[in-house]
Amino acid sequence: MRVEVDLTRCTGHGICESIAEDVFEVRNDGTVTIHGDERPEADRDRMRQAVTQCPAAALRLTE
Repeated sequence: MRVEVDLTRCTGHGICESIAEDVFEVRNDGTVTIHGDERPEADRDRMRQAVTQCPAAALRLTE
């Protein structure tokens, strides 16, 4: 499973970072960095939560 961010949509709210601070980092300029975009199956629930709670719909999961 892979998590991706569309930087053209991301507004830097940081909700993803609050859900999984070990995966997402919102930098000072408001851009999101993903640390290790390939995620283990054990992270599926957290990644799905980050995707669904993103107010800009900038995150997605792919298999």
